[in-house]
Amino acid sequence: MLLIEIFTDYIRNKKDLREYVERRKDINERGEFNDTKLIQIQENLERLKSENPEIYNKMYEVLEEIIQQDKGQFVDYSLDFAREILKMFKNQSLESIYEEYKDTLKHKYQTLN
Repeated sequence: MLLIEIFTDYIRNKKDLREYVERRKDINERGEFNDTKLIQIQENLERLKSENPEIYNKMYEVLEEIIQQDKGQFVDYSLDFAREILKMFKNQSLESIYEEYKDTLKHKYQTLN
């Protein structure tokens, strides 16, 4: 199994990314995120789930919708989701980050035309 496939499994199935950090040490592939960022993503997800479960669930709903539409960029789906989670609890509101992420469904490469 490729590293990106394992990462996608962890993201989609809401598995603890701290476990992923350990698991990937045995795989000789380069990942998109370093250990510190992966742990930050996990911490942001946990914080989001406890502080705003509605946005947490909506983020995952958008991810699943993007995956269902599958426009051939499968490698990017979980990476893009993780990048959005990294933005959380910084300068933007959680709602605005969610709205931006949801807008990717309207992107010309995502819409069904």
